Amino acid sequence: MNKLALVRCEHFNAAHRLHNANWSDEKNKEVFGKCNNPNYHGHNYELEVKVIGFCNKDTGYVIDTKVLSDLIEEKVLDRFDHKNLNLDTEEFKTLNPTVENIAIVIYDILKTEIEPNLELKIKLYETPRNYVEYPY
Repeated sequence: MNKLALVRCEHFNAAHRLHNANWSDEKNKEVFGKCNNPNYHGHNYELEVKVIGFCNKDTGYVIDTKVLSDLIEEKVLDRFDHKNLNLDTEEFKTLNPTVENIAIVIYDILKTEIEPNLELKIKLYETPRNYVEYPY
């Protein structure tokens, strides 16, 4: 039997500012451009959570989609949706909330919540043209 991938798609909105506190304002503006706006800016993030594994012989599931949906809602959406990532979340108090770092944080949160025999991959769209995949 081959492994299968189950994908759950979700959506959340969040504001952030890309900023390195160790740099001057000039360097932050040079590196991050408009994304360094001191008043923040927002994105409509599209999230794909892929769980990879073998079908359970008894259930026919890789993972129960309701369980996965509830897990994403509780652990990710409730935490990040309609939030200012820099100000409202512990994860990004000191971590620059780039789309790369957001994807890694989401992976780390969800990986601890699923069975260890299952693989997890995150695809996070910051815009329709820009997204990251983690791990790659």
